[in-house]
Amino acid sequence: HQERRKHEEEVQEKIEYHDGKVEEVLSDGRRILTFRDGTKKEISADKRMTTISFSNGDVKKIMPDQRVIYYYADAQTTHTAYPDGLEVLQFSNNQIEKHYPDGTQEIVFPDHTVKCLYSDGLKETFFPDGTVVKVEKNGDKIVVFSDGQREIHTAQFRRREYPDGTVKTVFCNGRQETKYSTGRVQIKDEEGNLILDKK
Repeated sequence: HQERRKHEEEVQEKIEYHDGKVEEVLSDGRRILTFRDGTKKEISADKRMTTISFSNGDVKKIMPDQRVIYYYADAQTTHTAYPDGLEVLQFSNNQIEKHYPDGTQEIVFPDHTVKCLYSDGLKETFFPDGTVVKVEKNGDKIVVFSDGQREIHTAQFRRREYPDGTVKTVFCNGRQETKYSTGRVQIKDEEGNLILDKK
């Protein structure tokens, strides 16, 4: 195999240009251009794939399906641009970011937490334990826990809803209101003094 491969890669033609660029045409049809700064450009025999290796270690590949894959050596990051406008970044810590043409971004963190940033301003975060956090453009936040509890944070109040139907609300002035699933209602003032307990 190695002898055959070596034969396929024999240089058929070598052209040296005045600017210092060297072009080699290999027997298998590939072309390799080497520039004075050390950059190498390899073009496949069918001219459908191009690989550019830069002197700083970066590598750019233009694939037959028109994907452009750029590897940043220093950052150990790969950036893939798809013909439909999708861009995917893969970082050395295994974080992956997807940037969609509509402005939506999806970030997958190494711990498998997924954060979605939508073009309308909504942010959603999905945690591995099943917890989901939604933050609206106006800052309102809804947290849905895996055990069924929900928490709502607005400028006016913070509310916790329990699976049994109990709802606890703390208003921005400090007043607390608890409505139990049994119908009981408790209200406490800003200092925590009970002002109503209706059963």
